[in-house]
Amino acid sequence: MHDSRDLIFLFNELFELSENTILVGNGDEPLYLPSDKSNSKNRVIFTRDYFASALHEVAHWCIAGDERRKLVDYGYWYYPEGRNAEQQALFQQAEIKPQAIEYVFSKASRFPYVVSIDNFSKEENTYRESFTKKIIEQAQHYLTHGLPKRAGIFQARLLDFYQYMELSSYL
Repeated sequence: MHDSRDLIFLFNELFELSENTILVGNGDEPLYLPSDKSNSKNRVIFTRDYFASALHEVAHWCIAGDERRKLVDYGYWYYPEGRNAEQQALFQQAEIKPQAIEYVFSKASRFPYVVSIDNFSKEENTYRESFTKKIIEQAQHYLTHGLPKRAGIFQARLLDFYQYMELSSYL
């Protein structure tokens, strides 16, 4: 039922012409690449054929502003797995909004959402509970006050495609 090729089709249908941006699967790692001399399209690249990775990378794209979308990977820093507590806190702060949008997209497409703390240390469960709570609070804020424009467009298309109109009952 959940095929990442559907997400590619839906995203590209909505944003290839209007935003000069396409969704691309089969990446070794997720990455955003702005257009350049060799590629006329901006590319949101997700890991392999993972549905959740596609939703997550689209969420990042939906909140990145005009200037950030001119930069490789939106100009974000990234500390690899094994972060210390301070680095993990910075990661989580940066990830609340994209993961909240991913949560909304997951519910709209009837796909199970799993929070990503992206750190596999012993403290994983310590981080997970409070981080999940912040993500759901942000998702509820978005649903009450409105999603960023591109996220709202994509959410509406997911709801239509997956014929799932009762998103609020899952919060």
